[in-house]
Amino acid sequence: MTHRGAIVSALVVLALLVGGRWALGRDPVETILVEPGPGMPVATASPSAPPGTPTPTPPGPTATPTAKAPKPPTATGPIETRRLTGSKKVALTFDDGPHPTWTPKVLDLLRRNGVKATFCLVGTEVHQYPALVQRIVREGHTLCNHTWHHELDLGTKPEAEIRANLEATNREIRRAVPGAKIKFFRHPGGMWTAAAVKVSRELGMTALGWDVDPLDWKKPSSEAIRTRVINQARPGSIVLLHDGGGDRAATLAACPSIMGELKRKYGIALLN
Repeated sequence: MTHRGAIVSALVVLALLVGGRWALGRDPVETILVEPGPGMPVATASPSAPPGTPTPTPPGPTATPTAKAPKPPTATGPIETRRLTGSKKVALTFDDGPHPTWTPKVLDLLRRNGVKATFCLVGTEVHQYPALVQRIVREGHTLCNHTWHHELDLGTKPEAEIRANLEATNREIRRAVPGAKIKFFRHPGGMWTAAAVKVSRELGMTALGWDVDPLDWKKPSSEAIRTRVINQARPGSIVLLHDGGGDRAATLAACPSIMGELKRKYGIALLN
């Protein structure tokens, strides 16, 4: 090695020693946190999903359960009583007669409007006014047994007592009209019991309920009676009205409009 080469080598070694010493003694770089100012984007950390994780599907609209179609009305009421006609046409029924004032007027209205109805007769009233029963039958209406004296609690009595009551009423009706067909039995107040239905069936009568009750026995106005019947009626309704048991002027006044509206919307049929 020449003298010049030795000097160069010595200088290189010296430079390495000084540089390493400077590097070993240098302070670490300070990290400065800067608050983001207006307009500066803010970095947010988004955790990465593990590989193979399926991307969640956004929830779709909540499924609305399908509403069940309303069940069609059945013709049978409590304890197998009949409450609908079984067709689109409706039927009119009149309870608690015959009455010497109101029954003839109801019959006149029915005749003028070409409507047939069912009359639910009380035995004691039949006994007093047999000629009215004869007119009811003569004009083509249907008869219904409504107990001997409108006994609301008859159905709670022993079967033998129920039978005696219904048989006595039927006998009185047939005394007025020999051989009369009595197709129906209606318990006063609709207070049906299984015993009352059973006995009436054994006597060949159908237990007759109703679908529309305007509560005319409480003596509301004629307009209230009319509105209640029209609003409650539907295809096949059996309408409960009264021609006896008290002042039936409001019922009589409501009947022309009731008959006209029901005939127009549904037709009126005689129960059979």
